[in-house]
Amino acid sequence: MTAVPRRRPPVSAPRRRIVRWAAATGLLVAVLALLITPATPASAHAVLQSTSPAASAVVPNAPAEVVLTFSEPVRKITDRIRVIAPDGSRADRGEPRFDGGVVTIGVAGDAGQGTYLVSYRVISADSHPISGAFTYSVGAPSTPPTDTGSDSRADPTVEVAVKVAKFIGYVGLLLVVGAVLVLAALWPTRLDRRGPIRLAWIGMGLVAFATVAAIWLQVPYTAGGGLFEVTGEGLGSVVGSGFGTAHLVRLGLLAAAAFLLRPVLAGVVGRTDLIILTVLGGAALFTWPLAGHAVASPAPAVSVLVDAVHLGSMAIWLGGLVMLAVFLLPRAQERELDAILPIWSRWAALSVAALLLAGTVQALVEVATLDGLLNTTYGRLVLAKIALFALVIAVAAVSRHLVRQRTAAQRPTRVRRLVIAELAVTVVVLGVSATLVQTPPARSAVVEGVGGAGGTQNFFNTTLTSPIYSLQVELSPVQRGNNTLHLYAYTPDNRPQPVEQWRVTAALPSAGIEPIEFPLLPLTDNHATSEVNLPAAGDWEFRFTVRVSDIDQATVTATVPIR
Repeated sequence: MTAVPRRRPPVSAPRRRIVRWAAATGLLVAVLALLITPATPASAHAVLQSTSPAASAVVPNAPAEVVLTFSEPVRKITDRIRVIAPDGSRADRGEPRFDGGVVTIGVAGDAGQGTYLVSYRVISADSHPISGAFTYSVGAPSTPPTDTGSDSRADPTVEVAVKVAKFIGYVGLLLVVGAVLVLAALWPTRLDRRGPIRLAWIGMGLVAFATVAAIWLQVPYTAGGGLFEVTGEGLGSVVGSGFGTAHLVRLGLLAAAAFLLRPVLAGVVGRTDLIILTVLGGAALFTWPLAGHAVASPAPAVSVLVDAVHLGSMAIWLGGLVMLAVFLLPRAQERELDAILPIWSRWAALSVAALLLAGTVQALVEVATLDGLLNTTYGRLVLAKIALFALVIAVAAVSRHLVRQRTAAQRPTRVRRLVIAELAVTVVVLGVSATLVQTPPARSAVVEGVGGAGGTQNFFNTTLTSPIYSLQVELSPVQRGNNTLHLYAYTPDNRPQPVEQWRVTAALPSAGIEPIEFPLLPLTDNHATSEVNLPAAGDWEFRFTVRVSDIDQATVTATVPIR
């Protein structure tokens, strides 16, 4: 028996008109979201290139303005750019002015002589927050002040939640795509459709939930704070951004597709409905890259296109595997599998070819250099994804061999085990992908930092734990010479931990370099920074001592490879 979709009596004309009007309403929502949101210029992951006054400079007279120049255009986060006077008061006046990559901050002229602290947190065009701080002095240096404002760093729970939401969205997408394709083209007429239909609606729900969650989480992720520290102003800022536009469009397209999905899933296949549903699905795919790194690449049109192809191919391949493993292989008869598996094998081969091609183009654009591939977090994640993908291809090759030998239908249990093995590895691949889209691309590592020092940047990022606190350690560019160190202290339950005293030393025993102590500049009560000069390459041993009260302190250590 040939595997063909079941055809039911045609839907009445009035009902068909209602369904199409409902779909048109969903499309209208998507179009309105595009129209009411201002366009955001495309750019790369922004980096602070220069400041006026220069970092650590001593100027004779108080400047009327502080100017920050970023490598690309940035957007404002309310009350996250501050100038702190030597006495600890706020010296910034009015709202900062944003002009592309230049941010101008008005400064009071009567704040006195001494050292000023400038702290900032802005959003780059790829929707990721950029933060940092520097000091300058008027007349003569003094003890640097501390920014007593709220912690501008996102809660670690929020950062994990953002990745989880992206993972859920990917899973929902592949469930919808797999169910729709198999039910529309490969489902045997004798089998009950209720299971796959439920799976498709679950997938739709997961995509919708992940989309709404992404909009919500973007507020604390960019502005700092916990999961529920979301204000109306912050939410409005996210919704009014390119990131928010892409997600609102996705919701509108989902709403439009939902009305057309029911008859398709039920087996009432109309050519016009299928074409419209395909167009809606294709348009929805583009909302993922339009909310991420792709719009900020050197070739945004190419990046958006290949990202959409990459995502669509993944959804077809993995969604089909789920349908095979859960429904077709356990339920279909041998003659049905004889008809289904060769067709599916061709689909899978085309999807994998598209994945490889799109992935190669993605890597060339986002990684750009061999050094970026080998010596950045983004590049290492790409290598991990390639290794996992190669493993999946090896397993899939065995399944394809069985299909070519026309023995797969006689051995459905073995094929199902192979498919489940493919899915198990690809779950890890999806997790890596969810992390990858939240990681600054390797191309952004080749920038010129504050002070004019150029070169390939890299990042060391780890969390060290003790019984009384956890310490987030960030060091860049992890190479011989000047490096910037940021420390963030948290309680064991991931709340900001006020610190009474910080201390850091670094030693290189292999080169006979004894521990060097570096002065730390407190930026907030749980965040400190330091400029660390490491004179030689090697595995440096860092010791961090943090005192959180008069009697409570602990020391944690980390080994950091320096190039």
